[in-house]
Amino acid sequence: MAMPGALGGTAQPAAGTGVAGARSLRRLARAITSNRKATAGAVLLAIFIFVAVFPEVFSRVNPNAEIFARNQAPSLHHLLGTTALDQDIFAQVIYGTRAVLEIAFGVGLGATVIAMLIGVAAAYLGGWWDSGLGLLTDVLLVIPLFPLLIVIARYLGAGGAGTLTMIVVITLSGWSYTARQLRSYAQSLRSRDFLEAARVRGERSLYIIVVEIIPTMTSLLVASFLTNALYAVLFSSGLQFIGLGDPNTQSWGTMLYWAENNEAFQTQPIWIIAPGLCIVLLGAAFSLLNYAFDEIGNPALRPVRSMRRGKRVKPAQ
Repeated sequence: MAMPGALGGTAQPAAGTGVAGARSLRRLARAITSNRKATAGAVLLAIFIFVAVFPEVFSRVNPNAEIFARNQAPSLHHLLGTTALDQDIFAQVIYGTRAVLEIAFGVGLGATVIAMLIGVAAAYLGGWWDSGLGLLTDVLLVIPLFPLLIVIARYLGAGGAGTLTMIVVITLSGWSYTARQLRSYAQSLRSRDFLEAARVRGERSLYIIVVEIIPTMTSLLVASFLTNALYAVLFSSGLQFIGLGDPNTQSWGTMLYWAENNEAFQTQPIWIIAPGLCIVLLGAAFSLLNYAFDEIGNPALRPVRSMRRGKRVKPAQ
């Protein structure tokens, strides 16, 4: 018997997994295009991705070149002015986008995959698996994350943590909350008929977890990815701002670090405002996209909105 899935459709046995996945992707696309906030978030994110992939389209100036007069005001030659280190601010913003998105997508994907495997395995296998993995998750949950990141980044990053170190540090310390969410959802599926049917067929636990359970969690996984990516941007920028990142890495966080060290608020405030605004806009893009996936993952939101629409279009008696 087919049972309702997380996306409001039906969770089919193994034979229908591919079809269910395609339907889930179509629902995600419809949710983005039908929700103005989600559309705005998708457009913002697409702009940042384009800038990160093709930075030379927007600026051909070497962001590390110290060849300009210092603290120049914005002009046609320097759209955002220059720094106290004789560098072009606009070029630094443009070329710093790639490192930020690498961290965001790297941590978002890595933390979500780890949380998915641990959370779903703990819920489905139960017993000492659930106790052991649950204990590991609880330990990480009670440790303050940002101080932990500071200690790990300082320990691993000799001379400053680079992009790869940032991804590893934030991923390994930031998956626990997502794992707790996924475990709770997976536990609600343990007694569903389509899982019982898979067990009766003699399927292995790994097969049931990967093929039967995980495809029903598409919207929740995407929402978890966006949340992890958002926190990766904030945490990595914070670590770089306080000097734990590699100062030679071109990113928005290192821009804030150098701006603070050179008293930019008094001499060149745009040096701080520009990367700070980019961090806010990228965070807003991830947050706005979550509206669409919340609507998909929480069926209670859809009937309420439908009822409201019905009331608006109902003809007057």
